[in-house]
Amino acid sequence: MKRALFLAVAAVGLAGIACSQQSPATETSVTIGGKTISIKYNAPSVKGRKIFGDGGRISKDGTYPVWRLGADSATRFHTDVNLDLGGLKVPAGDYTLYAQVDAQPWQLIVSKQTGQWGTVYVKENDLGRVKMTMSKPASLVETMKITLSKTDEKSGKLVVEWEHSSAAMSFKIQ
Repeated sequence: MKRALFLAVAAVGLAGIACSQQSPATETSVTIGGKTISIKYNAPSVKGRKIFGDGGRISKDGTYPVWRLGADSATRFHTDVNLDLGGLKVPAGDYTLYAQVDAQPWQLIVSKQTGQWGTVYVKENDLGRVKMTMSKPASLVETMKITLSKTDEKSGKLVVEWEHSSAAMSFKIQ
């Protein structure tokens, strides 16, 4: 009886945690030339808040003007192949992605540091930074979204969309 009660309480507790998760884990990936490129991140939502700009939610992060490109843990980037990411040479491997969002256009930051919480950013670990192409979505993007897509046999595109901002960049496999 006690065991059944314990299991029932544990199940309710776990269900509550799952239901209350604010920024669900998500992933995007693309295969180009038989090699996979993937990004894992937690997708926050606007929820009526101002996100970017003076007084926006992102400006309150401890790493501002650098943003983790998501919520919770740092955004993870993996490539099975060497890439030219907007002019930055990125060897095959694992990285963390950030963006400098007070720059116009935004700068995508590829960090060699991995496994850290999203608010841990150390500039000395940057592999490099590249400018992104900015645009405005047709309507409010409520839940942040990162997309990887194939544009031809050796190229692809990375797009980050949230609130009233869309930042994109092209990449090529090497």
